[in-house]
Amino acid sequence: MGLPSLLLVLTPLLTSFAVCQPEEFVSIDCGGSSNYTDNSTGLAWISDSGIMEHGISVEVQSPNGSMVQYQKRREFPIDTKKYCYTLSTEERRRYLVRATFQYGSLENGDTYPQFQLYLDATKWATVSVYDASRIYVKEMIIRAPSNSIDVCVCCATTGSPFISTLELRPFNLSMYATDFEDNFFLEVAARINFGAPTEDAVRYPDDPYDRIWDSDLIRRQNYLVGVAPGTERIGTAMNIDVETREYPPVKVMQTAVVGRKGVLSYRLNLEDFPANARAYAYFAEIEDLDKNESRKFKLKQPYIADYSNAVVNIAENANGSYTLYEPSYMNVTLEFVLSFSFVMTPDSTRGPLLNALEISKYVEIASKTDKQDSTVVNAFRLLSAESSQTNEGDPCVPTPWEWVNCSTTTPPRITKIILSRRNVKGEIPPELGNMEALTELWLDGNLLTGPLPDMSKLINLKIVHLENNKLSGRLSSYLGSLPSLQALYVALIPKCFSFQILEHTSTLPS
Repeated sequence: MGLPSLLLVLTPLLTSFAVCQPEEFVSIDCGGSSNYTDNSTGLAWISDSGIMEHGISVEVQSPNGSMVQYQKRREFPIDTKKYCYTLSTEERRRYLVRATFQYGSLENGDTYPQFQLYLDATKWATVSVYDASRIYVKEMIIRAPSNSIDVCVCCATTGSPFISTLELRPFNLSMYATDFEDNFFLEVAARINFGAPTEDAVRYPDDPYDRIWDSDLIRRQNYLVGVAPGTERIGTAMNIDVETREYPPVKVMQTAVVGRKGVLSYRLNLEDFPANARAYAYFAEIEDLDKNESRKFKLKQPYIADYSNAVVNIAENANGSYTLYEPSYMNVTLEFVLSFSFVMTPDSTRGPLLNALEISKYVEIASKTDKQDSTVVNAFRLLSAESSQTNEGDPCVPTPWEWVNCSTTTPPRITKIILSRRNVKGEIPPELGNMEALTELWLDGNLLTGPLPDMSKLINLKIVHLENNKLSGRLSSYLGSLPSLQALYVALIPKCFSFQILEHTSTLPS
């Protein structure tokens, strides 16, 4: 992956506590028919009926629970296209992007879907449904690369692509900052609340950033198995000081598991691993220790020298009890099956304690289509009533728009524009002259006006169709010297006030 060497961050960055406002939250009920307020969280949800032009709203058969946002789903056609939601962002601000999927019971011999989820041009996840009642949650932590992002579904191998909800949650200050965020997103693999009193997840309003903290009581295959004997659940009503870097919710930090026999151990599967990961362990001493007592322990498994040799003494590291200590493991390589254990040191009187854990996979950010090329084709899209469909995302990745061809280079370049007889009205964007990879341009049979843009840099251009438009001006001499040009078809109206049409059809040798 080309990530730098391992770095252990043991000292939390102290900042003033700040909470993002729920007014900044975006919560979209995909397939929903109306806007509403969620009774359990007080958050406002909006229907995607005015956002998404494609697909159909489908009633979920036997949904799990009574949550309004899982009564329907947005289902898309089985084809080669991608279907995208565009979310406004503040460039370089960090966000949690969350997409969820609940299919419900199968009908009429259908098969469970499997399809791809993308964030801009970056493959986020393969969504594989195999449990009708389960809500599949996909989360990505990003630093916004621009003033908007696209979340797209596509490329189904079975069934129809679909989506239940889409959420955007802004973070504040330095939350989830990494050394690699220019080139990598963080895909959340696990966020666990240890010692939870019930199976219910903790989220907003207990977590002001509306992260979902899964209970360690949930029973799923290969999820938190291999628990060490002597593991005990504890809790407190005391307030916990969480004013550090990632601001885990107080409610999560008020519970924990402890190893009464000196060991804490668990095993769980991490989807899409092995991979390089960012891991966060959250500790707070929530038991009152006598003066002659101590709680010291080490990470035994997986053994990584830089990490496992460090002794955790929560009260000492956090400068007091009931205060968060948050060691962050900046870049570790983890396997698909993660087995981890903490073991007390010989001079400790109490066993290890763990309140919460987060693990996120580094996902390399894929290149979007060349910015200049995107500018041109988006301009053409707006000029054409027949090609102005929204919700299409990037012109090339992961699948190209139906009227463009793209290269396989990084970044992708647009090599062909095919807009013959598409009712394109207006002037040809002058930025066309910067599309240096363009080989074919088909704009014939439209209502284009104005002069030809300067195309002298288009050295790869082979075929140009501009006939049957209302273009004006004269042909420039450079067109005859473009090295790759094989065929040029164009009709121009002189700038004088006569209605004489000068037809120029030229076929040049290859």
